[in-house]
Amino acid sequence: MKNNELIEIYRILLDELGPQYWWPAETAFEVVVGAILTQQTKWFNVEKAIDGLKKRKLLEPRSLADADILLVEELVRCCGFYRQKSSRLNDIANFFIENNMETLFSLPVNELRETLLSIRGIGNETADCIILYAAGRPKFVIDAYTTRIMSCMGIEGNYMQLQRLFENNLPENVDLYKEYHALIVEYSKAFCGKKRCEDCLLKRMSTGEEFRHGH
Repeated sequence: MKNNELIEIYRILLDELGPQYWWPAETAFEVVVGAILTQQTKWFNVEKAIDGLKKRKLLEPRSLADADILLVEELVRCCGFYRQKSSRLNDIANFFIENNMETLFSLPVNELRETLLSIRGIGNETADCIILYAAGRPKFVIDAYTTRIMSCMGIEGNYMQLQRLFENNLPENVDLYKEYHALIVEYSKAFCGKKRCEDCLLKRMSTGEEFRHGH
């Protein structure tokens, strides 16, 4: 798949759905919290949890780190895995107490990514969401929706392979990366999630290309 094909996919999605203006958050730390809570759940549940945290003024590192863990568990229960997620929120809050967010987010992207990945409970997708949407740095986010769409188009690859595909064939542009990821998510919910395969706007672009191990 070449860069013009990825740009064409972007244009098709943008024409169909319009701009998404992601990530819906008031602060960078709210993006971080949302990126952790959204793991294995729907965004509707994340919004509910964030609203509860916001009403109790727990959307900043110090107040969240000092909050009663049982209260945080109750507030994020709607997101599933609530004990695990409340523990991870405590970890990330303490991390940002010890590490100035502005300084951290100004690190070279790969160094920032490695730092985030060293935190318990943060994997590739969560780290890249934080880098792109909280830090405003260029890292293309790959999720299950992206993997599914690429697979349907005949392109198979693991997280890092698919990320390289997008990053090597798109302009390094934060706003483009943000919008493209959001469009993939919303398109997938509207088409793939409802099994509207016959209506898919991308099926004519299927390439049959496949990644080989080590590429």
